[in-house]
Amino acid sequence: MARTKQYNEDEVLEKAMYLFWKNGYEATSMQMLEKEMGINKFSIYSSFGNKHGLFLESLKRYKCQVNDVLQKFKNGTSGVKDIKQFFYDSVSSNFKNEHLKGCFVTNTYNEFSETEDELIKAQMDTFMHHLKSIIIEKLKMDPTKTEATVLKQANFLLLAKHGLAAAARVNTTQEIEDYIEMTFKNI
Repeated sequence: MARTKQYNEDEVLEKAMYLFWKNGYEATSMQMLEKEMGINKFSIYSSFGNKHGLFLESLKRYKCQVNDVLQKFKNGTSGVKDIKQFFYDSVSSNFKNEHLKGCFVTNTYNEFSETEDELIKAQMDTFMHHLKSIIIEKLKMDPTKTEATVLKQANFLLLAKHGLAAAARVNTTQEIEDYIEMTFKNI
């Protein structure tokens, strides 16, 4: 007979997600996970396979959490104004919780950029492709933009979003707001 779990997987996954977000994958040890999640290694392995499996589930959990922001962005009808608002919305949580800086996806993207981890890369590529497609959709709302301009601006804005997420780890609210305003000055 299988043992009944003495913990809620959603709750422990949430705790793991925040720990990975704060520290990154490599700097988060199994001992840290056990302590933060309040369960032992056997339970982690039983529910998530291993640290890597837990990390992948944490990324999925994060993407579900930011889905509301992405949906608001996708549903907007104001083109470039929607993109600018998305930039503001995506960093607003950084200043509510001083322990979580930057975007978990961008932090992961930076940490894993030099590795051969295909599962992580697939998660990042899917997220970035989706974000870029929304940006392109918003830019196309301006009928004066050529296809080439839309693509160049989309590439620029995607890179600017990466920069914004990285800057949000260390910069002040005013510096972040100035960055956003300057980014959109000529878009």
